[in-house]
Amino acid sequence: MMILKYKTIPNGGMMAGLLFGLMVLFWTSFAVAQDLESFEKRVTQHRLKNGWTFIIVERPVAPVFSFLTRVNVGSAQESVGQTGLAHMFEHMAFKGTPNIGTTDYEAEKKALEELEAAYQAYQQEKLLPQSNPERVKELFEAFKIRQREASQYVVKNEFGDIIEREGGVNLNAFTGADVTGYFYALPSNKVELFAYLESERFLQPVFREFYEERDVVMEERRMRTESQPFGRLLEQFVSTAFMAHSYHHPVIGYASDIQSYTITDAKKFFRTYYIPSNMVTAIVGDVKAEALIPILEKYFGRIPSSPSPPALRTVEPPSSAEKIVILRDPSQPLYVEGYHKPAVSHPDQPIYDAIDDVLTNGRTARLYRSLVRDKQISVNVGAYGEYPGDKYPHVWMAYAVPARGIDNLAVQQALREEFEKLKTQDVTDEELERFRTRAKAGLVRALDNNLGLAMHLTDYQMLFGDWRELFRYIERLDKVTKADIRRVANSLFQPQNRVVGMIETVSAPDSVRDAGSAGGQS
Repeated sequence: MMILKYKTIPNGGMMAGLLFGLMVLFWTSFAVAQDLESFEKRVTQHRLKNGWTFIIVERPVAPVFSFLTRVNVGSAQESVGQTGLAHMFEHMAFKGTPNIGTTDYEAEKKALEELEAAYQAYQQEKLLPQSNPERVKELFEAFKIRQREASQYVVKNEFGDIIEREGGVNLNAFTGADVTGYFYALPSNKVELFAYLESERFLQPVFREFYEERDVVMEERRMRTESQPFGRLLEQFVSTAFMAHSYHHPVIGYASDIQSYTITDAKKFFRTYYIPSNMVTAIVGDVKAEALIPILEKYFGRIPSSPSPPALRTVEPPSSAEKIVILRDPSQPLYVEGYHKPAVSHPDQPIYDAIDDVLTNGRTARLYRSLVRDKQISVNVGAYGEYPGDKYPHVWMAYAVPARGIDNLAVQQALREEFEKLKTQDVTDEELERFRTRAKAGLVRALDNNLGLAMHLTDYQMLFGDWRELFRYIERLDKVTKADIRRVANSLFQPQNRVVGMIETVSAPDSVRDAGSAGGQS
């Protein structure tokens, strides 16, 4: 993600009120006057022998610190039959270790081994072409018995309870197409606790409550995708947009995969991708690098190095045909139009960001003024600048919700008129300057709290191999010209490069009848 796409995440709790206001004031003035050379004086980058990179920013505004660990793995790295496994492991990372989350680990370890053996036997029989229903039922019951036996040793939520008890806030994580991230904030006198907890859960995670948590993830999928028309449309849109590249995997995973992957699968995934050289952590706040580095060496240095995971081989071929996805549903209509674009590491990325800003950023943007304010054919417009990820070539996508009585084709025509204008007419001086101002202001907002800064530093370190690109990107904004925008718009907005998705409103019986038709999805 580039600067314009981030939303800052407030640290809450101890970061609220007066302290947060002072911090914003300090960092707003600091960032405006700041150059890379000055900022570097506050930053220490340290790489452990095992390959784990740490970025330490000394920022003594309040007696707290935040961190973000970014793991270079997401749904794009998943194999066929195991979609959603990156997200599943994110859940597992909160379940504890041999020392956290259990009343008797030796007994629990034996119970988990028996549990996994029982599940493997059940699944092997279930997946046979001519499975025996009675045998499947018998093996499933045996698995459930082992599951109950293993559960008796679990101390639920102990990992999170320790952090909360010690004054931690904002404990959370996220999984995307490219990365998985983990973060929270603690008082600055709890640095060693942070180092122990975070190294411990990536040194020896315990896959307790795996199959119970798998059911939780399945419910997430039902709520966010299967029961939401927009969620179902997006899933179909992405799988259509990417013919070859693994970006067509849904981050949450396909239902059959969620219901089938095992502890054995998750352990293999963890051993492949959760290795020190594949991880970057930024620690920002009231810390001293000189005192912190020995602590990082002591705890994170325990994790052994491993070979780098395999790189993705498949490259999405250039799009040669317009693709259209139509979901017929009783819900309100919706129109989505996307175009393939390069990875964010491409030199033209600031130009793509300028196009996105001119078209969709706020009520002064062209799409809002045209479709919502002037023509009144849409009640809402917006865009996803990098979808579903940004490390590899992806899709820029605009969407619009038609007003009452307006169909998708009217919205489509209005959108394309605006795209054509960018191809043939220069943007105004005011639009170009507004883009640059907002982009730079976005950096200031991103730097006004510890977590926002940690997110940006790890993002740029992982994408470019150097967190300093965060500042160099800002320098590149001033080089964007009107001619650049026309050039890139002419390359981007081409019919063969286009993917269209729409929800067509139909009655419930019609949506059922159309479920099997070409281009339809109930």
